[in-house]
Amino acid sequence: MDNKYIQQFKKGSLEMILLCLISERETYGYEIITELNERTASVLGYAKEGTVYPILYRLQEAGLIKCRIAPAAANGGSKKFYSLTDKGRATLSEMIDFWEKYTFCVNDFIDRYHTAEDTK
Repeated sequence: MDNKYIQQFKKGSLEMILLCLISERETYGYEIITELNERTASVLGYAKEGTVYPILYRLQEAGLIKCRIAPAAANGGSKKFYSLTDKGRATLSEMIDFWEKYTFCVNDFIDRYHTAEDTK
């Protein structure tokens, strides 16, 4: 499949996926990228910092996630820990509701396609 189609699917779902990951526990950027890649690389390809961090900034700017800065034990620097806000939980719930309706609708078209192909 042409990579441009994959990119469009990723763009449409990555914010929701990141909110789902962050909803599991307070987490930081590198951990988010690692978890995302472990769970989705076989389908979505590998996520890079240049993709994930701008989305995290947008989600924070929209008030869907909040950031807590804590010292990093390893190097003396600091880490940004992300967690969902109440608005983020509500928005994620709405996104999931829409996604479930959306996939049901799309799957109906796919089922009809398969049925038509089977009768050929």
